[in-house]
Amino acid sequence: MVRPKTKERRGLRTYHGKHKNARGGGNRGGRGDVGKCKHHFMRSILLGTQMGKHGFTRQPVCEKIDVINVDVLDQMATQDGNIDLASMKVLGRGRVTRKLTVSAAGFSASAKEKIEAAGGQAVVV
Repeated sequence: MVRPKTKERRGLRTYHGKHKNARGGGNRGGRGDVGKCKHHFMRSILLGTQMGKHGFTRQPVCEKIDVINVDVLDQMATQDGNIDLASMKVLGRGRVTRKLTVSAAGFSASAKEKIEAAGGQAVVV
């Protein structure tokens, strides 16, 4: 026969003595996936978790394109107004004050608009 006090306390956390010492991760053998290659080896096999690194990460393929704004083009232009920016993209900050012929890798819509409004040409290389 079970004693009444024992029956009354069954299922309680603190019954059967100390409970504070069993709170940390050390009592569980570590937190998370710790020990899956060592002391929790069987657990990792039964759960089907993989060990080690898997696969690879590709490096980004796109190259960074240098940019230049429209407001700098006046200073860079030659006497006849030609500018060659083969590997750069022209952005539209600022204004164009004279007729320029700019050849570049790309143009933003506003930059192309400003160059053509001043009577120049925007040539994509």
